Amino acid sequence: MSHFVIIGGGLAAASAAETLRAEGFDGDVTVVTREAHAPYQRPPLSKGYLAGAEGLDAVIVHPEEWYADNAIDLRTSTEATHLDPEAHTVTLGGGENASDTAETLHYDKLLLATGASSRMLPIEGADLAGVHTLRTLDDSDALAAVLRHGGRSLVLIGSGWIGMEVGATARTLGNSVTILEREAVPLAVAVGPEMGRVFQALHEANGVDLRTQVNVERIVGRGGQVTGVVVDGETVPADLVLIGVGAVPALELATDANLAIGNGVLVDAALRTSAPDVFAAGDVANAFHPVVARHQRSEHWANALNAGPVAAKSMLGQRVSFSQIPYFYTDQFDLGMELSGYPSLMAEAKLHVRGDVAGREFIAFWVDHGRVVGGMNVNVWGVYKQVQALIRSGDVVDLAALLDPNTPLESLLA
Repeated sequence: MSHFVIIGGGLAAASAAETLRAEGFDGDVTVVTREAHAPYQRPPLSKGYLAGAEGLDAVIVHPEEWYADNAIDLRTSTEATHLDPEAHTVTLGGGENASDTAETLHYDKLLLATGASSRMLPIEGADLAGVHTLRTLDDSDALAAVLRHGGRSLVLIGSGWIGMEVGATARTLGNSVTILEREAVPLAVAVGPEMGRVFQALHEANGVDLRTQVNVERIVGRGGQVTGVVVDGETVPADLVLIGVGAVPALELATDANLAIGNGVLVDAALRTSAPDVFAAGDVANAFHPVVARHQRSEHWANALNAGPVAAKSMLGQRVSFSQIPYFYTDQFDLGMELSGYPSLMAEAKLHVRGDVAGREFIAFWVDHGRVVGGMNVNVWGVYKQVQALIRSGDVVDLAALLDPNTPLESLLA
């Protein structure tokens, strides 16, 4: 009987396991995750779950009973320490920080969905108590234990999506929030400076002290506990600090197996790695996208949700291609947003806006030579499918009609 092994504890792993059974695979399936929890999704960790508005059921994809009911061997708190593609084996345990007892599993197909880990700052004080990162469920629990009571001083280093979402959640819970960013505009890398200023104004209107173009020198403390962050010679008081400066793909197992690496595990459009019968999906995978004809790695929820099933079908020998339009969403204060588009194409496109930017109710379009390559709907709902259809069509659109709020987006599709 065939044995498929999935290494990882995120949404890509969970959706791949679900798809294998849904597609009729009746062989053995083993899911291995180093965390103590069943595979889970990450978006609530900085928003609803962190705030206490959502419970574990909004985070855990399937309860542990689901794996037993579907004859899937779920191994939690288990480290995969060595992958040998030639022998088709993966070693569990026996690593430097793992159990002394190692177990070797033989696989017919294996999926790497090892995700990513928080990027750390090599600065003094990063190891003080009260200095956090946010990547795991346990990380969110640790932050929630302090923030949910309100009245604390949180300093965020970095104004990416995680930093801005946690900042909004913490402020809503009644904490003081300072965000420190070395660039001129938050989120400019993701959505450009004009749209980044929309989020900056949103946070400032809600009492966040958002400081841009600053240099974080060190984190300071007393008695091993953080007390502040030194920024351009000034000490900003802090009860707790969150370092949110991005994530790095978890490549230890892939590197050990000598897989082709380049900003993640390099895979083709069918999510196959350089080793036979080894696949990769989710945050760790740098997949070739057939539309933009280049590799791109995405750390967003939709990538994990959609790539897991593609990887599973590819493992089953089906002819598949991971060609979904990248998609991301966020909720901050009273602003909800959905973003669809190809980052590499958006970077070279011109921004056009339909609606009321000042009122934070609009759709932003990135247009390149008359073609929509990205779209961001802000507090405008029920339109992301039309936005994606415009992007997917590749058609030249009537710009005046595109920007007219009275023109239905579906009418622009041929």
